[in-house]
Amino acid sequence: MKTPTVASLVKLGEALRGAGYSFVTVTPESHQRVLRRGRRANGLRDVFGWNLPFGADDLPPDVALALREGGLATEGEAGLVSQVRFSTLDDGLYAHSAFPTDAVDAVFFGPDTYRFCRAVRQARTSAGVVVDVGCGSGAGGIVAGHDAQRIILADVNERALLFARANAVLNGVGRAEVVLSDVLAGVDAAPDLVVANPPYLRDARGRTYREGGGSFGEALAVRIVLESLARLVPGGRLLLYSGAAIVEGVDTFFSAVRPMLEDANAAVRYEEIDPDVFGEELSGAAYAAVDRIAAVVLEATLPG
Repeated sequence: MKTPTVASLVKLGEALRGAGYSFVTVTPESHQRVLRRGRRANGLRDVFGWNLPFGADDLPPDVALALREGGLATEGEAGLVSQVRFSTLDDGLYAHSAFPTDAVDAVFFGPDTYRFCRAVRQARTSAGVVVDVGCGSGAGGIVAGHDAQRIILADVNERALLFARANAVLNGVGRAEVVLSDVLAGVDAAPDLVVANPPYLRDARGRTYREGGGSFGEALAVRIVLESLARLVPGGRLLLYSGAAIVEGVDTFFSAVRPMLEDANAAVRYEEIDPDVFGEELSGAAYAAVDRIAAVVLEATLPG
């Protein structure tokens, strides 16, 4: 696929917004089930949400022009196919990778993104310097940073940073900085608030947005907790959405981070917000001993 530009993504996104586009992105498993029904493209949601093949005359002229000028479609056996998707979240519009998200550097957006951003909103995240670690599409940092003095979107994936920059512009926070950074290593500021929705699974394909490392995918999330506690300003907060492998009733993620939180004297709120996500992963060898994978939110506040 041709690498898109920020300008091409913004132009296409603005054309879609002007056309009243709206689409809620589902899990890859649900997406695949819908496609198996033999659905054919009929409108913008099918082209830029379900990622179905379409004809050159199927789009409004301004959308077709933005897609063509940006080189954002390829010719397939069944017709043209968009190489990007767009999702709506609240009043926002976010560009991300086409389906299926098989490439190592694919930029994912889905139900985890919606849960993460809901947690960010509910936490009342007004702060001076906001850093979104492992930002992906940038949605979490964008939602958290609207009232911030400084927004930093950080990721190790350069394609993610491209999408994050475009999404910041599309959603009214063009001042956001994008930084190539392994956790906080490339961030030059002491954050008031760190938000993170890191990959939390083991992935045989090594896709950046899924592979979290460790025994069950928890290693990156644990590292984010450790480095955030060391870098936050006094009174600063970490808000992390992740998955936790539950083994014989024990939350392996929280068991790993609890000593760090206690050593930092952090005030902690920890909540299991969905008891069972990615159940299909339990068939894999890495999860042979796992009861379930829970979606969890950790909010840790340092002493002032």
